[in-house]
Amino acid sequence: MGSAPKQKKRVTITDVAQHAGVSTAVVSRVLRNAYGVSAAMQERVRAAMAELDYRPHAAARGMRGRTYTIGVLLDNIRNTFFADILEGIRDQLHDSEYTVLIGAAGFGADNQARTIRAMADRQMDGLILIAPGTPRSEVLAMASTTPTVVIGHHDNADVHDSVVDADGVGAGLVVDHLVSLGHHGIALVASPGTKSSLWKRTPEIVLTEGYLEAMERHGLGDRAHVFHAAYSDDGGYKAGMRLLASPEPPTAIMTGADVAALGVYRAAHELGLTVPDDLSLAGYNNTALAALTPVQLTSVDQAGHTMGATAAKMLIERVEGHRDRAMQTTMTPRLVVRRSTSAPRTAP
Repeated sequence: MGSAPKQKKRVTITDVAQHAGVSTAVVSRVLRNAYGVSAAMQERVRAAMAELDYRPHAAARGMRGRTYTIGVLLDNIRNTFFADILEGIRDQLHDSEYTVLIGAAGFGADNQARTIRAMADRQMDGLILIAPGTPRSEVLAMASTTPTVVIGHHDNADVHDSVVDADGVGAGLVVDHLVSLGHHGIALVASPGTKSSLWKRTPEIVLTEGYLEAMERHGLGDRAHVFHAAYSDDGGYKAGMRLLASPEPPTAIMTGADVAALGVYRAAHELGLTVPDDLSLAGYNNTALAALTPVQLTSVDQAGHTMGATAAKMLIERVEGHRDRAMQTTMTPRLVVRRSTSAPRTAP
């Protein structure tokens, strides 16, 4: 048997200093982007880092005050809207030294809380939490010590920033569109949320309020039907099977996420129904899936890429001490009409 390959020795800050012909203090200042280091000296040090393939030790950087890592919490990697948000975060931080680490914690509040604590324990500089299901009290406690941005939830707080969509307006846009086509039986599939989380203004709550208000505005309050299901293909499928097999099935269904709309689409197909002839279908998020040729899903665009980029920008402002007051930024939704919605086959 051959001998095991010898492990390569980790390059240290001292090695970089010797290679560049400077002191370790100068290398440290370059790593921290501190003032007082000339452009020529920075270029010299960074060239030495590249030649030696030097990577700063995260734990050591944490002891010096910053690790240049940002933690992003999400519940479901299959939700393509989260990909839009992550892309926005990545693009915003592309030219910086910050690295993004993703924690896909699932829907459970305990697992999400455990992931958030793990990120903080690893001394990440800041956290971006996408529609967290963990109790609000825990998020507030964490945000009081670690810069945090919450995406989705409309609850204001003094200790964290927020990026939200005007979800109530978005729901109204869909209802107005479907009513204009002649639909009266319009159902909403919304996430059940996490009942124990104590968040009072989650996206699904605000979306449902907007849907109910719009139905009332059109005199259809008694026809309103909200079905709770997870924002997943399976959740949408189960909702579609229940709604479409009911004695008085809706002629149109709106879902709070595109991924759930695809599940409804699958249920309709199994029941022998066609979209949009037998069922008009609208989603939310306007992900890449919505524009696929076989689907062509009418959807509400809430600018996921911009939400992610805005969250990253706001977080770095807090991390680097440029701002200490909490802010909430709201995206303006717009309806993108495609082929999945049309007039009902028979008049109500």
